[in-house]
Amino acid sequence: MIPIQPAAPHLYETAHQIAATFQLPVIDTAPPDLPFILYLTDARLELRDMTSKLGPIYVDFIKGTLGYRRRKGGKEAIAKAIGIKHGAIPTVLDATAGLGRDAFILASLGCHVQMLERSPVVAALLTDGLKRVQAEPKIGTFITEHLQLIHGDAQNWLPQLSLNQQPDVIYLDPMYPHRKKSALVKKEMRLFRAVVGDDWDASALLKMALDNTQQRVVVKRPKLAPVLGDMLPRYCIQGKNTRFDVYFR
Repeated sequence: MIPIQPAAPHLYETAHQIAATFQLPVIDTAPPDLPFILYLTDARLELRDMTSKLGPIYVDFIKGTLGYRRRKGGKEAIAKAIGIKHGAIPTVLDATAGLGRDAFILASLGCHVQMLERSPVVAALLTDGLKRVQAEPKIGTFITEHLQLIHGDAQNWLPQLSLNQQPDVIYLDPMYPHRKKSALVKKEMRLFRAVVGDDWDASALLKMALDNTQQRVVVKRPKLAPVLGDMLPRYCIQGKNTRFDVYFR
């Protein structure tokens, strides 16, 4: 279990609040043999790999490429795959939230999005990122109204939905076993795989999602990857390095 280490004494109370929410331990000092920690600073909560020189991973919905994607998101392939059209803004359940980037883009486009994340470590990072973006004067209120995090396993959550609770679209971006080392380029993917592991139940989740959506399921895949679980989609939307397989209920 990955612990939380506060950077300063005045952060201990916050660290313990996070730990209580996600059932994680709190430590004063990281032992030398500890591979990963959640490090809490005044600025943010970040995941650190103590075995390498890679920089930390954290959720940032405001700056960098995500800020650009928010401004240009209507032109993205994901918007077409989800079914966003003039006058048609679907509700979305992102059942494999990860760092929440695609969910944030969809929320920025006006969708009401629920993010499901089963990893307590990733859910803690998402909670921290949401807290910071909600404090932003320009977009904070809008994001609060359109983006919600649920810490739970989609396999358990989806069967509990009543018919009127089912979203228009369920979005899946599963972590899957890479076959080529060259695919492990991004530090997020390397670290996430080490911390969270692969989504070996992704095929079963796709079938469950199709039973619990009002309209469609969208699966994000690497451009040349096989379809998930040998289930052929109705059609695909191609992006630059990825594609979106679209299934209808």
